[in-house]
Amino acid sequence: MTAPGAAPASPEIWRFEAIGTRWEVGTAQALTADDRADVAAAVDAFDRAWSRFRDDSVVMGLARRGGETLAPEDTDLLLSRLTEIADATGGAVSPLVGGVLARRGYDEGMSLTDRGPEPAPSWRDVLSWGPDTLRLSRPATIDVGALGKGRLVDIVHGLLAERVTGPLVVDASGDLRVTGAELRIALEHPFDTTRAIGVVTAASGAVCASATNRRRWGDGLHHVLDARTGEPVRTIAASWAFAPDAMTADAIATALFFDGGPEIAHRWGVEWVRTTTDGRVEWSPGNPAELFRRADTVAS
Repeated sequence: MTAPGAAPASPEIWRFEAIGTRWEVGTAQALTADDRADVAAAVDAFDRAWSRFRDDSVVMGLARRGGETLAPEDTDLLLSRLTEIADATGGAVSPLVGGVLARRGYDEGMSLTDRGPEPAPSWRDVLSWGPDTLRLSRPATIDVGALGKGRLVDIVHGLLAERVTGPLVVDASGDLRVTGAELRIALEHPFDTTRAIGVVTAASGAVCASATNRRRWGDGLHHVLDARTGEPVRTIAASWAFAPDAMTADAIATALFFDGGPEIAHRWGVEWVRTTTDGRVEWSPGNPAELFRRADTVAS
């Protein structure tokens, strides 16, 4: 997903790496050193709570020993929304898919060594939380990747929206939230990254994308796994969701890889586009994107 003109006229663009991805923050005026430090602190706090890729995170501590710990900020928000997606997709999305991903090679050390498929544990039997506690009845790996990056985009956007005037764009490589800057965002073709299947114009809200041509390894493995089987999705190639906030858009972009995704998108009032691996393009009735009609992207 690209965003030509992804910031206001004469913009200040701050680029940095965090949570394993490239970020761009566009503002009308340069951010102060304090602004940047506070963004870095917010990203680090989220990462220390939820990352599967750092040994000192809360979720990796629980993965090693299980038990109970002080609930990180956003625990109920993230896990409640994630379990709605899990229910809507019949368990294809799971809060405990982290161990499945690690087993297929998408692990803490990014070994990319596949040890074969294995279903995720039944999360309702293992995972629980309350206002102050997060608990696993046995060691397991919580993974909020289905919506966590979107939530972090919202956190960064919210922090900066209180400090800057004028247009604001927060783009975390596929998860984007904008206020006051009209962007034309390309929907990248999943089979040819030099092309797009369409464009969407956004001036307020979030656009989030997910695709199986990113984070690929081994023999057809990628990061979108069915938690019920441990196997990668084979029918959907890419998805885009359009919502007021990035966490919601991110969650729906994930759900769209599975049966039940369009239904929960409708319940949440989220518009979307997705492409199938056999070259079809599908979309919601209120989809705001302009789609290019081509022989290899036949609309449903």
